[in-house]
Amino acid sequence: MDTANKISLLENFDLFDGLTTEEKRRLAETMEFKTKPRYSIIYQPGDASDHIYLLAKGPIKISTHSNEGKEVIKQLIHPDAIFGELSLVGEVTRNETAQSLKEEVHYYTIRVADFQRIVFGNPLLSRQILGLFGKRMMAAENKLENLIFKDARSRIVGFLHQVVTERGRRVGYEMLLKHSLTHQDIANITCTSRQTVTLVLNDLRKENLIYFNRGRILVRDMDELLASAA
Repeated sequence: MDTANKISLLENFDLFDGLTTEEKRRLAETMEFKTKPRYSIIYQPGDASDHIYLLAKGPIKISTHSNEGKEVIKQLIHPDAIFGELSLVGEVTRNETAQSLKEEVHYYTIRVADFQRIVFGNPLLSRQILGLFGKRMMAAENKLENLIFKDARSRIVGFLHQVVTERGRRVGYEMLLKHSLTHQDIANITCTSRQTVTLVLNDLRKENLIYFNRGRILVRDMDELLASAA
């Protein structure tokens, strides 16, 4: 991709709204295009943490694993989002795994040293980055609170409501979400089990709150879905 198209891509990211045209050009010249097939590791614990990533196509998950191999999905990342940003705050080697889901992913890498040269010269970008970390921290705190205070059904329903609100599209009075998540993925996000996820989804379908098949979830009424978690 040439520099002009890279600049056009940067304009899809709210994070870079404060950059001047010249700063966007300089940043674009440092970007390197990468692709990975589905279910591929982009980075994993122990890898050098010297790049940040801009996701252009396809979803990825950010996860950690216990010593016994149990996965906890910390974030789902969708296009026009940055990931691997802990390298900007002193992470030397990766402590998380970034992996593509059921689609090929396209992304760009930027060396931390190149990115920092632009950050140091642009206070607005520095504030935007602080805001990014603040949002991620609040999301982590909310997840912890949900784990402590909510039961499994409430966590699963809450996750469905959130992801459909953020990424679904309206179809008449209903909301349709196309996704790349397995029941095990949802379990790993909500800290439940695959069997519990299957049971809750089947119960929600019996209650006529949702309809689902592979890769699609249709929510009949978003308010009723959320109320069902209470």
